[in-house]
Amino acid sequence: MQKKLHLVSLGCTKNLVDSEVMLGRLKEYEITDDNTQADVIIVNTCGFIDAAKEESINTVLNLHDERKEDSILVMSGCLTERYKEELQADMPEIDIFTGVGDYEKIDALIASKQSTFSPEVYLATETSGRVITGSNYHAYIKIAEGCNQACSFCAIPSFKGKLHSRSLASIVKEVENLASQGYYDFSFISQDSSSYGRDMGLKDGLRDLIVDVEAIEGVKSARILYLYPSTTTFELIDAISDSEVFQTYYDMPIQHIDDAVLRTMKRGFGEEKTIALLEYMKSRPNAFLRTSVIAGHPGESEESFEKLCRFMENFGFDRFNTFHYSNEETTSAFEMDQISQEIIDERANKLGEIAEASTLASLESMVGKTVSVVIDGESDEHEYLLSARPLIWAVDIDGEIFINDTSDLPVEYGKVYEAKVTELVGMQLLATLLSEQL
Repeated sequence: MQKKLHLVSLGCTKNLVDSEVMLGRLKEYEITDDNTQADVIIVNTCGFIDAAKEESINTVLNLHDERKEDSILVMSGCLTERYKEELQADMPEIDIFTGVGDYEKIDALIASKQSTFSPEVYLATETSGRVITGSNYHAYIKIAEGCNQACSFCAIPSFKGKLHSRSLASIVKEVENLASQGYYDFSFISQDSSSYGRDMGLKDGLRDLIVDVEAIEGVKSARILYLYPSTTTFELIDAISDSEVFQTYYDMPIQHIDDAVLRTMKRGFGEEKTIALLEYMKSRPNAFLRTSVIAGHPGESEESFEKLCRFMENFGFDRFNTFHYSNEETTSAFEMDQISQEIIDERANKLGEIAEASTLASLESMVGKTVSVVIDGESDEHEYLLSARPLIWAVDIDGEIFINDTSDLPVEYGKVYEAKVTELVGMQLLATLLSEQL
């Protein structure tokens, strides 16, 4: 009888790529959603902030409580890398521990039932044999690991190390392989994508990547996630905007806008330069802007917080996320004077309300427009509504549009159509299909 595998991938899409590599190494297993029937259970953990760490621990313990006798429980990823000694000492429930260096060895680890932590951080390549999940047309492409930034609040460099970029040839080969299998929409990801290639001596690595990906047959759409202000240039902004393949999609976490707080955060870029970049992005035709901010970082006065609120209210981001400041050991902010959790929560809630209003304004601006959308399937709301995503939106994070009129066109999931956005109901856009896009 074929053995069964249950895999849970927590955290970011970078983790998801590593989880897909593990699936590629374990193809002899049958994938099951029923964890109680699995012979092997893998949790690829996130260790970024307290909420993610808590989710990872709870997920592992819950799966342990429900697993069948003689199954193997594997805990991998960022949390285990960051706290390898503590977790191995405190969690006897786990059969195998592994960190961020051995995803391609997962089959050997399971066979030997041994824990291991390689000194090198794993970076998937075109030869990794990963199994793409969740889509028959979209794939994430990890272009680098690690980060050379020294943000005061971020622990990632402590367990992911310095920037380590893939070769451009490797990235191109992976995209070519996936395009030959019918994938046509790609999201390029890393901790600091705008620094891609700097460790290899590339001055404009992302611009080189854009040119090479544009030349790959079968690629219809792409976007770059996680730009960093001090490594994003006006030339890169133009290269994205001018591309016929890359969406005019700018995802640049700014974290704050007040100069004093940005200095405390060690962001390396001040208010004036950050706003200049954002305004230039916003001026590009049909641009979509996403960012994230942190509420309650040490040193954030009431005045600087109100300044951030005014900016986020007035700028007009299409989407933005708010993170509650999480005080992480191994970061330079850990020993700073901390703001109370009550104030952090209050500030995050206020920014959340601003984010909702900002999203609503962005959605309202789309009514009456014609957009390229890909049909993902039936909506969860009603069998007569189809779930679609404008190609300019990022997968899973920017939302969906409901198609309530197909104009009697034959509908195929994963295909691209032209659609007219007809109305906004609450926070939900409705649209009518106009034609299939060739």
